[in-house]
Amino acid sequence: MYYEQAISLENRKATSMAKYEVTVFNQEVREKVEAGERHRQFKDDWADFHYIEITALSEQEAREKAKSRYPSDQGFVIDNIQQSDQGFE
Repeated sequence: MYYEQAISLENRKATSMAKYEVTVFNQEVREKVEAGERHRQFKDDWADFHYIEITALSEQEAREKAKSRYPSDQGFVIDNIQQSDQGFE
């Protein structure tokens, strides 16, 4: 019985999760690239937008996950978060 309840809880959790498209770039890398230099840690492509898919219960949770993965103290900027009905192809 406990096993069935655990599965039921997981099913409800899975159905309430949403996918969010997060647009992120690195400001430090962008400034280095514009100056004709290279960042010591990150590739030049971080000067451009990266589109990341995050699964979360809410936009706020998606933002928190994004901030955790792409911290502002390392130059990352979360530009936009938008709920997505479908995943990336």
